Amino acid sequence: MPRPVLIRETALALLPALLTLGLLLMATQPAYRTLIENERDWSPYEYRALAQDLQTYQIARLDPTVSVDERQRSWLRALSSTGTPGQFTDLGSVESFGEARLESINRDLQLNTDLSIRRAIMTALRLNAQADTYATKISEKAIDALQRLRFALILAAGLTGLMSLLLITRALLMWRAERERRSRREARQREALSLASHELRRPLQSLLLASDLLRHAQSAEQRQHLLSLIEDSVVQLDSRADLTRLNDLYLDVILRVQRTDLRLLVQRLAARRVDVCVPETPLIWPVDANRVRQVLENLVENALKYTTGLVEVQLRLVGNRPEITVRDYGPGIPPALIERVFLPYERGPQGLDDGHGLGLALVRRYARAHGGDVCLSHAPDGGLIATVRLGEPSTLLSELSRPERAGAAAGS
Repeated sequence: MPRPVLIRETALALLPALLTLGLLLMATQPAYRTLIENERDWSPYEYRALAQDLQTYQIARLDPTVSVDERQRSWLRALSSTGTPGQFTDLGSVESFGEARLESINRDLQLNTDLSIRRAIMTALRLNAQADTYATKISEKAIDALQRLRFALILAAGLTGLMSLLLITRALLMWRAERERRSRREARQREALSLASHELRRPLQSLLLASDLLRHAQSAEQRQHLLSLIEDSVVQLDSRADLTRLNDLYLDVILRVQRTDLRLLVQRLAARRVDVCVPETPLIWPVDANRVRQVLENLVENALKYTTGLVEVQLRLVGNRPEITVRDYGPGIPPALIERVFLPYERGPQGLDDGHGLGLALVRRYARAHGGDVCLSHAPDGGLIATVRLGEPSTLLSELSRPERAGAAAGS
């Protein structure tokens, strides 16, 4: 796996954990400060103890049985409490909840009169009530912090689960895309091999037939003719069986264009049941000769399958463009099947057993690679006509300067 891809995928895999950690840190810090740092060890007991000390001193003042020394000690204990504000936790916050102040209690206690003592006791009771209110607020803040923490935990769990689900879905989609890509690649390889096997059959048959006839040749002219056929078959085998160029030969169709006399390609088809008609003057056109030859061989082979009579092949110039027609006198095919027979693995209406429906698909692919097309039509007096039209020279001449990629990719 490339390093950038590895880094990206590792970062995506760590993303849910990092997201959860970030959310928890942001959510727990306020709660931590509320629950641990700011409000630890706080209680309202000092304020209650102050009110009790003042009430104890008031009782000692009113009880005649209490000695002067005990009364004095009680007063000093209460005075000591009001004189040391540091023992009262969060005194400023407690005093902010009302009008009662520790300083006024200390001042009234120092006056030490019946009225000032009663006033100090009332102020201490109000300060104690303010401490209770402050304690309630602290409790509410703690509950609120816990609720926020709970919400953050739920949110972190939800987002982590959603992120994990998205990453799993992404991984599954990538796996499916990779599987489909491999499947398409394998299908292309199978198609290329099937087309190669289809196109190798004719030169192999020709090679075997010429080899067999060579054994019984009686004259030097016959042997020379058969040797020429064998050489031509070997050249065709080499042209159609290059395993390093199967995609260029049968799928992407990269042409090797050269100026060629089309009459020579058509005249090769002449046989006992194949009548050939070509112009008297050379018809030079930029084409891939081997691919055009495969087009014509496939069309003639199909025509011979579906008729027992003559097959006519004609080359002519129509509107400044070459046109090659292959006509048979067979039963033809239904109009609804005319386009379907150009699809791979579609065969004619008779369903012949010795074909795979690849020939016409390859014919159209090669014709379109040359900037033209192939079509089927019914002849007026019976039979089927296959017409091959080649593209304008300008579409192919520009490729002559590129010897290794002299051609254009076919539109399938």
